[in-house]
This record gives sequence, C-alpha cells and structure tokens, in this order.
Amino acid sequence: MEIRNLGASGLKISAIAYGNWLTHGSQVEEDAALACVRQALEEGITTFDTADVYANTAAETVLGKALAGERREGLEIFTKVFWPTGPGKHNDQGLSRKHILESIDGSLRRLGTEYVDLYQAHRFDHETPLEETMLAFADVVRAGKALYIGVSEWRAEEIRAAHELAKELRVPLISNQPQYSMLYRVIEAEVVPTCQELGLGQIVWSPIAQGVLTGKYQPGQPPPAGSRATDDKGGADMISRWLQDDVLERVQRLKPIADEAGLSLAQLAVAWVLQNDNVSAAIIGASRPEQVTENVKAAGVVLEKETLAAIDEVVGPVVTSDPALTQSPRRT
Repeated sequence: MEIRNLGASGLKISAIAYGNWLTHGSQVEEDAALACVRQALEEGITTFDTADVYANTAAETVLGKALAGERREGLEIFTKVFWPTGPGKHNDQGLSRKHILESIDGSLRRLGTEYVDLYQAHRFDHETPLEETMLAFADVVRAGKALYIGVSEWRAEEIRAAHELAKELRVPLISNQPQYSMLYRVIEAEVVPTCQELGLGQIVWSPIAQGVLTGKYQPGQPPPAGSRATDDKGGADMISRWLQDDVLERVQRLKPIADEAGLSLAQLAVAWVLQNDNVSAAIIGASRPEQVTENVKAAGVVLEKETLAAIDEVVGPVVTSDPALTQSPRRT
C-alpha cells in the first residue's frame, strides 16, 4: 500500500481509503460489511472514511464494530458533520456550534473511539457564520476529540475563507473531500489550485463514478442484476446521471487502454485520480471483499503521459468540468 501525506500536514494516510457511504448499514448486510473492512485491513488500508448521515448514523456504528480491537494508533478514522441526523429537527443539521459539538460526541460514541483523526464539514453552511463554525471546530480539536479538520465539497473561495480563520485560530485545516473521477473534474479549475497554494490535500470520492468506470454497464443494455443501478436505497439515484449511452460507449473504449497498462478498468480509474499531485487518497467502497482486493492494486501505479493523453481523448467529450457545480444547499 502506498502511503501519502494528507496535504502539507504531517498526517500520513493510505493512498486508498475505505469508505462506507452507500454500503454499511444500508445496501449490504453487516456480516458482508465487516468482511470488507477486514479485507481492507489485510490489503494495507489504514484510512477509513464515514459520516454521521450515512444510513442515518448506522454506518458509523458498523465501522466502529468492524475496527474494534484494531490498534488505534495504526488507523486514520475520518467522519463528517452537516446533513440531518436523528429526527432531523431544526438543530439536527448544519454547522452551528450546537450541532457540531453534539455531533462529534455522537460520532465518537458510535465509532467506539476517543478521537477521530479528521473531522470534516460535509458541506458549507450558508445559515451559520463561518466564524462560529470554525471556532466550534477549533474547540473540538483543543478538546482532543479530533486531531485535524477538513471540509467536503466546498468552493475555492469558501476554502480560502476557512483557511484564513483556521490560521488565526491555530488549528490544522488540511483537506477537502470532493467528487473526482475521469468523468467528473469540476475541482481542477479552481479548487485544486487553491488547495495546492494553501496546503490542503484532496481525499476524493467516487473515483470510479459510482461503478460506471468498471465497464460493467453496457450501452443499450439493462443494468446487471444486483448492481448499484438496481438499488432502491439511494444507489440507483446517484448513478443514474452516468447511465447515458454516449458515456457508456466512451467507457467501453477505455478497455484497450486499461489492457495496455495491465490494469482492469476500475484499477485504471482509481490510478487516474491518484496521478493528480493534489490528491492524497482515493476513497473506494465495496459490497464484497474481492472488490477491495482489486481496487487496491491501483496504489502506486504510475500512468505514462501517453496513457493519460489517450484517456483524455476518449472521455473528453463527456467530461463534466464546470466549477460552478461545486455548491452546498441553502436550507431556507
């Protein structure tokens, strides 16, 4: 397993992180989830990402159970706060001081740990002063409940403003967690240059575009039985935008490129995001242990310039790159 620093910080993480967004506590049974985490550990993954909102807190509970008994100092556990949890009342969401300080305690209890390595703002909160949010995060760090702080899906100007406050408060804001893949490149124009300047690293999610970049979805054909596109618990909604014939045809044309590189399509997709100097880790998910084993083989792969150019030529017409697509919801 390749190990990288998270941004300019001293925190070292596995280049492949294991995430349980659409799986634990939802799509797969607990035994399968535990088996996937055990396989991740076996493959050298030390970095695990979750959030309180995943399966309405159940994902944190499953991950905590899966990691119980492991040497805590050998793990990097990340979670997030913002989206509604519990009954979803008016203070059960957002980045107010009240919600942050209550949420971190709930996350630690469910994860079975005294601290998380990284506590992330899952979206930007337009209804709470940024100063209030950052002071609450600073207090979480000073209380020893989180070692570092990060954001997820924030725009470049929001990251810059938060970084300035973090400097004043002397707390380590070290990362952003955006969606990023061969097909979805909205961070490249503004977010990546800003983060490179400020020393934040990217922990990217959906590097295989919800599974589309595995090549298992064929143009003009119904999705395979049991695939994410047939899941009625949220998976089908997330993947639907990629299930267009022009996209699926382009993905099939990546197969010879992957073959030439000695990789599967999934491995090629994960390796591709890791070529970006600002990407510290790619988050993979799994419903079966063998998926973990396959995807970790992308760690440490160096793609030749000719390979990268060939990929761009194939997918260029269907790439999404508008930086304005990075936006957080307004709750009013």
